[in-house]
Amino acid sequence: MELYDEVSGGMRAVSAATAHGVETMFTLSGAHVFPLYDGAVTSDPPMRLLDVRHEQTAVFAAEATGKLTRTPGLAVLTAGPGVTNGVSAITQAHFSGAPLVVLGGRAASFSWGRGALQEFDHPSVLGPVTKRAATVGSVDKIADEVDEAFRLAAAPHRGPVFLDVPMDELFGDAEDRPVTAGTTAPHPPEAGDVDAIARLLAGAERPLVILGTDVWSDGADEAARRCVTDLGLPTITNGMGRGILPAGHELLVGKARRSAVGGCDLAIVVGTPLDFRLGYGSFGGQGGAPEAQVVHVADSPGQVSTHAQPAATAAGDLTSFFDQLQAAVEARPHSDWSAWADGLSQEAAARAAQDRELLTSPVAPVHPARIYGELVPRLADDAVVIGDGGDFVSWAGRFVEPSRPGRWLDPGPFGCLGAGLGAAIAARIAHPSSQVVLLLGDGASGMSLMDVDTLVRHGLPVVMVMGNNGAWGLEKQPMQMLYGYDVAADLAPGTRYDQVVTALGGGGELVTDPAQIGPALDRAFASGVPYLVNIVTDPEIPYPRSTTGM
Repeated sequence: MELYDEVSGGMRAVSAATAHGVETMFTLSGAHVFPLYDGAVTSDPPMRLLDVRHEQTAVFAAEATGKLTRTPGLAVLTAGPGVTNGVSAITQAHFSGAPLVVLGGRAASFSWGRGALQEFDHPSVLGPVTKRAATVGSVDKIADEVDEAFRLAAAPHRGPVFLDVPMDELFGDAEDRPVTAGTTAPHPPEAGDVDAIARLLAGAERPLVILGTDVWSDGADEAARRCVTDLGLPTITNGMGRGILPAGHELLVGKARRSAVGGCDLAIVVGTPLDFRLGYGSFGGQGGAPEAQVVHVADSPGQVSTHAQPAATAAGDLTSFFDQLQAAVEARPHSDWSAWADGLSQEAAARAAQDRELLTSPVAPVHPARIYGELVPRLADDAVVIGDGGDFVSWAGRFVEPSRPGRWLDPGPFGCLGAGLGAAIAARIAHPSSQVVLLLGDGASGMSLMDVDTLVRHGLPVVMVMGNNGAWGLEKQPMQMLYGYDVAADLAPGTRYDQVVTALGGGGELVTDPAQIGPALDRAFASGVPYLVNIVTDPEIPYPRSTTGM
């Protein structure tokens, strides 16, 4: 019988995480999880420990790692408030379908129920927003449970998994047996389902494709691009699906969104829910035309819409879906969509031309669009752009079009602010040679700006661009619309958030003149440190929207 050395439960957990490719542990120090730290620093090679200033940042960083790398990120949280501080970030991962494993400390089993420090039953809170939330009851089970957590988090539909481990078990010893990472084989969609969608597409005169985050997460971005370009299908992207068709592609018709969504007779929505961002699944109907038929395709059966009553659905490996769909359509007669696609492409180009007036606006206080007029030409093809804000980031969604997939991060359908610093940390680690740009509203910055200290301590340069309008812009205007007044929507005007960044060891400057935005951005990119360009914008210029999303 082979004999094995004994190591701590923490080392067993780290071994299992390492087997799944984890290289960084995001955390904030706590005694309940010391064995996990010891396991990280004594591993060969050591696992990187990246400590933050607020637990939510640790989880946001791990969640963004999962999004950017398409493999689960790891966050470690101490017991009690350490775990509860991470709940919003875990919930964002749940709504975004981000692969994430969170390991929590837990009061010792031998003292449970007697009122130990930070004694709290975390799984009962996290169950509704995770794929699994459980307590590991024995040191001997830690490696297997952590291995299963990573496998489950990475399996479609991806999402967060939470495990806590009693302190006495985590400090306990177990045999140091080899850990082999478990995997889940992809399941292609049913051929009959794909064929039904192909028949609908072949008969459509004005089809539209919407590509969402799960197309990227499922590794189907190349197959999706090949399918829509070879078939000539007008396309809109959202979430991390942005960049699957690069900026300027003739079939990318997001700037003609109203005509595309309202004028299509068939909408094929892949890898994103039919939620408020897509009119809850309502397409067509423009100018009295009939409602469009809707097809919903997801990476797993549980993600297929039930409320929208789609005309057809499919669920499974999305690469297989796009390849099967393209082959099925090419094998049968189908409508000529070129005139429809050309019309949308021309409208998108015309709207882009109209945008130039906003992008070059000379007014002061600064028009938010002018910031993007200066920023976009300075972005490299491989830049990672992160949005953390409401109104200011809405402008970004209109003007920033990635050149590659997997390079855009936003709050997603949960709309959780404060994620930006964690995402910036993750992006700088995942793409060390790329530009990393964090777009911050002044409101959102108050939830995480202290973690600039984390960027500084760990040597992670990030360019932060703030639209500072002294208000909660996403709430101020709708409240005025509803009530004729607003309350609890104003912040101090012109606050020197750049001086906060400078005090924490980074760099920054205040900009009030639109002509100085470009030079300030150049200084930020050249600085080699976390740098905030704090731009005072006009609070009277809200992002134009027809709905609050409520």
